Amino acid sequence: MRNISSLFINRPIGTSLLGALIILAGILAFKLLPVSQLPQIEFPTIVVQAALPGANPTIMASSVTTPLERQLGKISGVSEMTSTSGSGSSRIVLQFDLSRKIDGAANDVQAAINASLNQLPKELPAVPTYRKVNPADAPIMILSLTSDTLKKEQIYDAASSILQQKISQIEGVGQVNIGGSSLPSIRIDLNPHLLNHYGISLENVTQVINQAHSITPKGLFEDDLKSYQIETSPQIFSSHQYNPLIISYKNNSYVTLKDIAKVYDSVEDLKNMGYADGKPAVILIIFKEPGKNVIETVDRIQKEIPQLKSLIHKDIDLTVSLDRTLTIRASLFDVEKTLLISIILVILIVFLFFKDINATIIPCIAIPLSLLGTFIIMFLLGYSLDNLSLMALTIATGFVVDDAIVVLENINRHIELGKTPFQASLIGAKEVVFTIISISISLVAVFIPLLFMDGIVGRFFREFSITLSIAIIVSLFVSIIFTPTMCSKMLKNSRSQNYKINMLSKIYEKSLFWSINHKKTIILVTLLTIFTSVYLYKETPKGFFPQQDTGRIIGAIQTDQNISFINLQKKFTKFIDIIKQDEAIEHVVGYVGGSSANSGNVFISLKPLKDRKVSSDLVIKRLRQKLSTLPAAKIFLQSAQDIVIGGRQGGAQFQFSLSADNLTELKKWTQILTKELATLPGIADINNNQKENGLELFININNQKKSEFNINNNSINKYLYSYFGQKAVATIYKNLNQYRIIMEVDPKFADNTKIIDGVYINNSKNTLVPLNSFSQHHVTNSLLSINHQSSFPSTTLYFNLLPGISLGNIVNQINDSVKTLNLPPTVQASFQGSAKEFQKSLDNQPILILSAIVTVYIILGILYESFIHPITILSTLPSASVGALIALYITKTDLNLIALVGIILLIGIVKKNAIMMIDFAINVQKDNAISSSDAIFKSALLRFRPIMMTTLAAVLGAVPLAFGEGVGSEFRKPLGITIIGGLLFSQLLTLYTTPIIYIYFDKLSEWFKKNKPKVLGNNYEK
Repeated sequence: MRNISSLFINRPIGTSLLGALIILAGILAFKLLPVSQLPQIEFPTIVVQAALPGANPTIMASSVTTPLERQLGKISGVSEMTSTSGSGSSRIVLQFDLSRKIDGAANDVQAAINASLNQLPKELPAVPTYRKVNPADAPIMILSLTSDTLKKEQIYDAASSILQQKISQIEGVGQVNIGGSSLPSIRIDLNPHLLNHYGISLENVTQVINQAHSITPKGLFEDDLKSYQIETSPQIFSSHQYNPLIISYKNNSYVTLKDIAKVYDSVEDLKNMGYADGKPAVILIIFKEPGKNVIETVDRIQKEIPQLKSLIHKDIDLTVSLDRTLTIRASLFDVEKTLLISIILVILIVFLFFKDINATIIPCIAIPLSLLGTFIIMFLLGYSLDNLSLMALTIATGFVVDDAIVVLENINRHIELGKTPFQASLIGAKEVVFTIISISISLVAVFIPLLFMDGIVGRFFREFSITLSIAIIVSLFVSIIFTPTMCSKMLKNSRSQNYKINMLSKIYEKSLFWSINHKKTIILVTLLTIFTSVYLYKETPKGFFPQQDTGRIIGAIQTDQNISFINLQKKFTKFIDIIKQDEAIEHVVGYVGGSSANSGNVFISLKPLKDRKVSSDLVIKRLRQKLSTLPAAKIFLQSAQDIVIGGRQGGAQFQFSLSADNLTELKKWTQILTKELATLPGIADINNNQKENGLELFININNQKKSEFNINNNSINKYLYSYFGQKAVATIYKNLNQYRIIMEVDPKFADNTKIIDGVYINNSKNTLVPLNSFSQHHVTNSLLSINHQSSFPSTTLYFNLLPGISLGNIVNQINDSVKTLNLPPTVQASFQGSAKEFQKSLDNQPILILSAIVTVYIILGILYESFIHPITILSTLPSASVGALIALYITKTDLNLIALVGIILLIGIVKKNAIMMIDFAINVQKDNAISSSDAIFKSALLRFRPIMMTTLAAVLGAVPLAFGEGVGSEFRKPLGITIIGGLLFSQLLTLYTTPIIYIYFDKLSEWFKKNKPKVLGNNYEK
């Protein structure tokens, strides 16, 4: 092969300037790279929402949700469609294939909505809307607003009118949601008895209120010089100004609003409450814009907080209750620290072997040069500095120095033989250039199957694979270009015996000689290793992604489905009080009510890991015991994860769904399966989203009597909604916001079902007719919501795993339970979200490993122009997998996706020992015409030192990953554990198995050459 290095050895100044250019560009690229927790992956998801006030879940499902689903289900690329129909609302979530562009999908969704309009109820107040969402997004910051003097509606008004607008304008901020209360409102609580006494209809009241604050153009006029606009007294803004409004005249006297109702300042929605660290609060939940740097975005928000405080009332306390970047910064700092430790350890190994400062400096320059070169390409590809890319760079520190070590060691060997550093650099670099190319290209080849993986898992690891591949390729060029050039200038003429075979080399020489004389024993060990690796792979517990400790806990509160809001609020505050007393808790915020009638949400921010000393899982275990004592209420806690898959997030991390043709059968099997899963060991927080135990006041209308009274259904529905629906009858317009006037029956008259007897309906003759004169009513159970999956009724079961339990074990148990229960064909059961993706990844694991092996075999076959030698090289793999799986077993770590990547990585790493041996053995055997046994014996001893150096460099590069205890370490540990275990075990075996297998395969190759004509037939001549 042509000596590529000679071009640069002969031009040291140009080579130095090229290196300086890489360093400067790399530093600049490093500073410009965006920072995030994980690679930015867009999940094409669109949410369609529709509202029909007053409609129960059954009507919403049949008249609104189903027509929309029929049209939306026709869109190409929809991977999952789920919906929830509640009281007056419908929500449909469409998840698309990752290959679909979200903008194109949005256009199709709008077209489907338009196509469904003629099938939707005419009473629908507005056209269904849609919005693009990313289910993997989590809040980057939560702000809490509290006050000891101001009312909650005043705080909410400041949050909605000022803070939400200002924060939304900050660069990088996406969505800003507000919870915990609602806008100020003037509420009118009607006295139904007085309405009936005075014979006043609801239309009368609504009409007078609208006339009191009507905003209409009044025109203008002009004189000879000027133009004048006409305006009248402004709108009525205060509740007391509505009291004297005249509603009706009766018996020569008038009835005012004050006579029939209580008018006061309050909030739009009374059933909405938020808390922060035990105090009533309004909560601002901030999300970042897709693709933006989360740390820079939070920094911009933090910078604006002093100004934001100055814009709102001085009595409002603004507190940062959750800052997601605290753990991201800590995690990235720990990864960077791990990277630095890896570099130091690798440098130490080089120095211990060479015992020469100059010889140590040369490969050590290769590390930062390779990493900085990698940053340049990462920047050009639009990648980010995240846990996966930095983990790839940490592992790369052990690889990027390998090529430099091989080149340096061979050049140094020629110097020891008496050549000048310049001559040794030219000759030594040329001798090993094919070796390092083979090592690097075959290592990169391992990642080719990962690059072609589809689905979410493939997207996550694509950036990791490409980053590591880039680092390897860059290090290859560094070792060919810069290492020989530095050797020619920095190494000294020396005939010293510093690098003679030491005691370890002598031990290896004797043991290798024994192995060559006991080949069958070594082959037996090799076969035993293969069978052991297959057995261990089957028996090792499987997992998905490692359970992270992000310093955040999210909780979902569920209570009795017919609970009142007052009772819900009491239970919620008890939960908050218990949680905030835990010593590991920094902040706890949450809210109840709103669109969720019997549930609430909690966001818990933990103290830094160094202060709490325990993991988030142990905090959850501790809280779970304390919170389980509250009756008729449950809270389901889970450690917030950076990797969230699926659009149906609920009370736990993992989901299992049932779908059926009818609701009765679905309800039956949901209850059976929920009870069954609750008995499985290792499962916690089992719950489901089936809500069928709500209370409903059913009014049975006598249609004949209704017609006799000249009343239609529309009037009945309108009156009932006006009485009990917190109906907005008018809007007050101000400079910064708009405020509703809410009218309903005074709650003190609506505390039991007898209120219905006092409802009067205005008929077509403007006469008030008692509702009970043409109807009867009774209390019954009702659906609070109806869920669909792919247009069929469905229920989702949620569950968490107890610490130390593998997802693979639980998935197998659930599958066995489903088989035992013998579900009918009309009921379909399947995993969803992360559990579904885990099943896919589990099915793909053997194919992925096999594809990596086949790819490496093909690459090596092309490089060596041989069918045999690649098999010899790949014979090192079983020992590596055995070592990795044993290491996972010892450390009680699942074979999760991170560990699997480690095993795939080992396929590329461990074969370098064999490549270094075989490459030299082939050349020695060819040049000196000696036997394969002598050639491989000589080659193994000659390459023993670089093999030990490169292996130890790779091992020590992974040590900080395996033994790190900082933030996010649980995500990195499986990779370090598998690499260390695999490398140490394979190093012990392959030093002996590779030479023996080489000898046997060489003999086999010779036999084929001699007997080729006989094997192929008599048509060939010798």
